[in-house]
Amino acid sequence: MSDEITNGAVAPAEANAPAFTVEKIYVKDVSFEVPGAPAIYSENVQPELQLNLNQRVQRLGENAFEVVLGVTLTCKAGDKTAYVAEVQQAGVFGLVGLEPQAVDGLLGTQCPNILFPYIRQLLSDLIQAGGFPPFFLQPINFDGLYAETLRQRAAQGDGGELANTEPVGNV
Repeated sequence: MSDEITNGAVAPAEANAPAFTVEKIYVKDVSFEVPGAPAIYSENVQPELQLNLNQRVQRLGENAFEVVLGVTLTCKAGDKTAYVAEVQQAGVFGLVGLEPQAVDGLLGTQCPNILFPYIRQLLSDLIQAGGFPPFFLQPINFDGLYAETLRQRAAQGDGGELANTEPVGNV
């Protein structure tokens, strides 16, 4: 079996094969604030939600990247802030043997798609633990956001090259 993996090492024939791996997924930062508690719980107005989504990519090594998907959700009840929830879900991803455009595409689409269910669940749990009705973050089209980012890069004359620390998409 030449395709066998032994002791965590890839067989020599596969050493140069293109690979995409998830090395680690973790919560980088979490914050939940209810500035008007406990009075805010008795407010009887329709809440307004404001969502800010961002993504950062940082090169950690030749083939390792940290991708951080951040969500800030602000809920207002009239002119008062009911709560502010901020979550940064991160992952370390290994990308070996891929062209720069493929690396950029994976970092801008697949990595946030992998992180999204974790951030969605954590955000929902925070809000419900804070005494508010559950909030379920709707699915996000990271492919569409990445395509828009490529259009913006082209318009700025960046040539669409890999940006290691700039946001890949904002909502």
